[in-house]
Amino acid sequence: MLNAAEIDALFLSLKIASVAVILALPLAIVVAFILARGRFAGKILLDGLVHMPLVLPPVVLGYLLLISLGTRAPLGAWLYDTLGLRLVFHWSGAALAAAIVSFPFQVRAIRLALEVSGRGLEQAAATLGAGPLDRFLTITLPLAAPGIIAGVMMAFAVSLGEFGAIITFVSNIPGETRTLPLAIYTAIQSPGGEAMAARLAGLSIGLAFVALILAEIATRRISHGRRS
Repeated sequence: MLNAAEIDALFLSLKIASVAVILALPLAIVVAFILARGRFAGKILLDGLVHMPLVLPPVVLGYLLLISLGTRAPLGAWLYDTLGLRLVFHWSGAALAAAIVSFPFQVRAIRLALEVSGRGLEQAAATLGAGPLDRFLTITLPLAAPGIIAGVMMAFAVSLGEFGAIITFVSNIPGETRTLPLAIYTAIQSPGGEAMAARLAGLSIGLAFVALILAEIATRRISHGRRS
């Protein structure tokens, strides 16, 4: 059984991961399409920039967010004074940090799906008078659906497990920014917190496993539906 603090950490993690995925998905689809189909100077630089979070320490990403979006930073101060938006030390900042860390996983999965999907249907639709946006919404996106689902579920699992960027940017505030990984860290640092850490670690493993299984099931069903 989970206590109140553990339940808070669980639901906060689910909220942050969900918002992170939803926040990043539209841009991930656009960037994946550009990388898969575009031919332009600087494409390799864009590819490197998109995948930078995979190789940078998450603490570095959190630090960059802190110095750019903190309330004392120019951009962060403008957001707070003009729009009343405070990301630092707030759960929305944790969602932003998780979105940045998980963004490459969405882009990579969607890009692979776009690269292997046949372009014959798109070309046929173009000859019948379908515009670029129409082809993208009715043909390209449905063909890339397995990659989109796989990317979403993978990004969701990554967001659930994000630690370094979140604790650096928004700290470890109970009920506000203390997600499951931060709650595990807190339990390990507390006397007698081993049982709580074990419960939360098991819960994290279970959530990640379920997310991956659901992604695989959804992808197989879509692929099977196309063949039938």
